[in-house]
Amino acid sequence: MAATAIVAGVGPHKGLGAVLSHRAAGEGLHVFVAGRTLEKLEAVAEAIRAEGGAATAIICDVTDEAQVIDLWNCAEETGPVALAIYNAGNNTPGKISGMTAEYFERSWRVCTYGAFLFAREASDHMAPRGEGTLLFTGASSSMRGKEGFAAFSAAKGGLRTFAQSAAKEFGPLGLHVGHVVIDGGISGEKLHTMVPQYAAQREQEGRLIDLDGIADVYIQLHRQKRSAWSFEVDIRTHAEPW
Repeated sequence: MAATAIVAGVGPHKGLGAVLSHRAAGEGLHVFVAGRTLEKLEAVAEAIRAEGGAATAIICDVTDEAQVIDLWNCAEETGPVALAIYNAGNNTPGKISGMTAEYFERSWRVCTYGAFLFAREASDHMAPRGEGTLLFTGASSSMRGKEGFAAFSAAKGGLRTFAQSAAKEFGPLGLHVGHVVIDGGISGEKLHTMVPQYAAQREQEGRLIDLDGIADVYIQLHRQKRSAWSFEVDIRTHAEPW
């Protein structure tokens, strides 16, 4: 059976989830491309197959326990999961004053609760084999709170400390856990479509992070020898103030 990969949180083709899926396929893995919109997932999977890779699109709401379990079971039926990436979690800006409880909880459910479900399945399936890589996508808000981003900061900060706990629990079992802090905007379809003027300005200033450059880091983490594992890597452009 060929080894597999799972990338959860795949959206537009010019987005991080899609690029990570392509790169995982480039490692010779059958990639399970998971997200909420089948049309987008199928487009990514078809592009991977057109390049000679293997990919399967699968709908998965990461906040639904049954769907996360099904995602892992489907992947494992094809082959042992060697690489699992949790990339779910859109930015959720907003002031605390006037914010609904539902909005705040939704941010936590996608970024943190879903990560728990995903990691639990990773542990159950990968740790018994004593090998595999589990990576989480973090953000600037993983490290610091900022006015207007309380919900996102709470969710991403929670994800980071959860990932630390997972790394310490799973590491001795042979499972490499990593957390990637993306400190800045990503030069992808989402930002250029939603806020084109902002994206153009940041691009001109050299402050949008390259998608392929980010993917390089994920693959480097996956390839690390167990005698020299990294838990956390932060990524930003040369022009990003920090």
